[in-house]
Amino acid sequence: MNQSDTPVENVVIVGSGPAGWTAAIYAARAALNPLVFPGRATGKDLMPGGQLMLTTEVENYPGFPDGVMGPDMMQTFFQQAMRFGTRVVSDDGVQGQDDASGGLYMPYQNVKKVDLSQRPFHIVGDGGYECRAHALVVATGAKANWLGLDNEQRLAQSGGGVSACAVCDGALPMFRDKELAVVGGGDSAVEEATYLTKFASKVYMIHRRDKLRASKIMADRALNNPKIEMVWNSVVVDVLGDDMIEAIRIRDTQDGNERDMAVGGLFLAIGHTPITGFLNGQVEADDKGYLVLKDTYRSTTSVEGVFAAGDVADSTYRQAVTAAGMGCKAAIDAERWLAEQGIA
Repeated sequence: MNQSDTPVENVVIVGSGPAGWTAAIYAARAALNPLVFPGRATGKDLMPGGQLMLTTEVENYPGFPDGVMGPDMMQTFFQQAMRFGTRVVSDDGVQGQDDASGGLYMPYQNVKKVDLSQRPFHIVGDGGYECRAHALVVATGAKANWLGLDNEQRLAQSGGGVSACAVCDGALPMFRDKELAVVGGGDSAVEEATYLTKFASKVYMIHRRDKLRASKIMADRALNNPKIEMVWNSVVVDVLGDDMIEAIRIRDTQDGNERDMAVGGLFLAIGHTPITGFLNGQVEADDKGYLVLKDTYRSTTSVEGVFAAGDVADSTYRQAVTAAGMGCKAAIDAERWLAEQGIA
């Protein structure tokens, strides 16, 4: 398709987690007619609904006093955004509420690449759809780093006691008064392990080296906590259990010996990777890959007309509620910027 023939949108939103759908709700209610690239359900990175599609029960999002399953919550976000006129890009083209009635499990497109060198920006989907956009909201999130074990992924997706977010899941009844394991050795791992001690009978910190990578003050916090036990020079090589985790198999990095450790939950704290590859370095990011906000109170980035929301720009909180709040800010910032440009 010739670029001059591509449709021009007021605002395109990339990503469909809490940040993306909240941005869409606000943009749609502001009559901006937003277009969303939700991501691809079969993709390894950006998936429709974001990381909450891998979460079971969510108890800390306001408005759900009895808790809600992560996929169910994202489905309601989707339905609310579509109700107000949001459109989505599927392999069949642009679809509105009636066409996209299948919800989050349709073959939606992800963004393959963007050209931010001139406005309107040029956007190309991985299914071939192309458009231009006066404003772009990047809400692609950050994927948790996993060990890559088959049973780890299976139990994480089925609610079987494997998680990448202690703050999200650690207070669930299934983990209370159990012996739990945290994999990692940095500040985040210490924070996760310390948080879990509020609910667990014991927390094992499993680290591949004999010294934590965490800052001294954080390392001391873990080493001096009577409910945290360090498991040095060890890596997890398997997760055992059918419907629920029963144990983990760990290997000694020095002598190669393996042993099984009974645990009632496994939490991965080995970092997150922001999903920004499609930007090809056109937007300023920090040394960890998170997009840099020009103003910490807003969503503006190094490129005028490009706004960031959610975990793609937030390495600190990474919560659904904070992502939604950032999505709100991004939509309002985009609306005001478009008005200043005399576009919408």
